[in-house]
Amino acid sequence: MGSNAPRMSGRQLPSPRVLLLGLFGLSTAALFPSGVAAQARHDQPPPDTAQGRQTQDRVRLYDPTAGIDPDGRIERPPLADELPHPERWRFIPEGRIVPGSPFERLFQTSFIAPQFFAEPDIGVGGGLVLTDIDFRNQRRQEFAGVFLSYTTEGQQSYRMLWRRFTDHREVPEEQGGGVLQSERSFWFASAGYQRTLTRRFYGFGADSRSTDETSYTDELTSLALARQITLDQAAGDWIGHFGLQFDHHQLQRGRVSAVPSMDQSFPEVFARGDDQALLWLEGGIDWNTRDSLHNPNEGTTAGIGISFAPAQTSGDQGGLVGARFTHVQPIPSPFHDGREGDEESPPIDALAFGAFVSSTFGDLPFYAQPSLGGSNSLRGYINNRFTGDSVWHASAEYRFWFVPRGFPITRRIRVERLGAALFYDVGSVGNDLGDALSGTVRDSWGVGLRFALERLALFRVDVGVSDEDTNLTLSYGLPF
Repeated sequence: MGSNAPRMSGRQLPSPRVLLLGLFGLSTAALFPSGVAAQARHDQPPPDTAQGRQTQDRVRLYDPTAGIDPDGRIERPPLADELPHPERWRFIPEGRIVPGSPFERLFQTSFIAPQFFAEPDIGVGGGLVLTDIDFRNQRRQEFAGVFLSYTTEGQQSYRMLWRRFTDHREVPEEQGGGVLQSERSFWFASAGYQRTLTRRFYGFGADSRSTDETSYTDELTSLALARQITLDQAAGDWIGHFGLQFDHHQLQRGRVSAVPSMDQSFPEVFARGDDQALLWLEGGIDWNTRDSLHNPNEGTTAGIGISFAPAQTSGDQGGLVGARFTHVQPIPSPFHDGREGDEESPPIDALAFGAFVSSTFGDLPFYAQPSLGGSNSLRGYINNRFTGDSVWHASAEYRFWFVPRGFPITRRIRVERLGAALFYDVGSVGNDLGDALSGTVRDSWGVGLRFALERLALFRVDVGVSDEDTNLTLSYGLPF
């Protein structure tokens, strides 16, 4: 039911126990030193078209400080106040609409994240995460990402994501230029193939034991297309989302050397999930007053949704229904004074609360059932640690910024702010919702770092602690 993907089943990307080295990006100097790149552009003759000459002019005239104060503060244009719900429109100044190719925009609006893996169960390998938040130079209207990795033992992942925002307004030049954009309405598409060697399964229920751990290999091919829109007016309170998703799972023996393979310990559950294709129909509606979906400073969300798989290779039918609630309350900060005037993306400390419930109907394979553990729920446990027909979960976070105005790295590259969060998670799973509510309650707590290049580009590193494990996750965006 989240805005970042059409599924609401609680499944997340694996949190592999591997050594992850690298940064979320490489600066232009790594591949194209800024002086050399700029000189190369100026030495090339402009294309002999009006559009080509206009592009060359934009490159030459680009000012990375346009609309941005020396301390990083951004003043919103008067046009923002004329739009419905003006606090929900993100203002992107001209200084953050960088011209040029993805290589010329590295670490500004395009990013490369190198990854290196070393673990006996998956082998030695690496990969790249390539993201572009101004894909095709559409004035920040489109996002695209490519995720590639491979190891010596054959674990691999190739995925592509694309998103296009549909509520997009140009700011007149006399008001400083730039664009105003709502996060609430967009198209989303994804496609990918993943072969994960170290998926874990512990059985069903909140009382499953850590000693019951098994592993399996999952080859997943997936395609998805989704649409999210506001139902009343642009940036309005009511948000609808719907989509299609196709998944095909091919299971094999697990590769984790210290635990049994799932096909030995849970043969019937394994067989039910093997060689299964599922077509998902998904939809839902949210009442959402938050000022941002990606990084809110205040507001409330309450929503319901359904994911239905009417076509499965096994001939079964099933799905999930769920509901969620979040609230973000701004509070005074010991580190800064907060908003200054009509400021875009001000530093605001907050208390955040989130909860969700999800229940299965019909028949689904085990990996499609709701689960807890990983980067967004019970963060002190490994991904998908607890699985059941029904789940409930609640979280509380204290989010604060200790470097509220950030700092420049180069004239073109600036970190907007640095912060942290203290969190506590609690939840349970069961055969039905009543069983989940009355069953064994699991909890975890921890601390996380927050790193923001801008409001729509926030990364986090969370360390969660539970009575079983300490779990490290690196993620894009907030957990709720």
